[in-house]
Amino acid sequence: MRSVWIVRVLTKTYYVYILASKSRTLYTGVTNNLERRVIEHRRKLLPGFTARYNINRLVYYEVCNDPLAAISREKQIKGWTRLRKVALIESLNCDWKDLSGAWPGS
Repeated sequence: MRSVWIVRVLTKTYYVYILASKSRTLYTGVTNNLERRVIEHRRKLLPGFTARYNINRLVYYEVCNDPLAAISREKQIKGWTRLRKVALIESLNCDWKDLSGAWPGS
């Protein structure tokens, strides 16, 4: 049992995510704490693009266990055309619902 516990402690989860504004301006990022990061964007605690354009709705995310894979995936998505990003979002969230809407503190 102890070895299972150690593996869980050492295994971190990373998220590649896409946020959108009401007008569907997009932002792609990576984090190891999705809930905290979305709240930071929503409360405009991070100055810059997302605060300036009111990008605060989580419309897509994927989970990775390797930080380098997450960073690589983020860069891949950032290099895509807007059309391809929209297709990715709509493949899992066709209504562009805020996936973080039911989280506490959101």
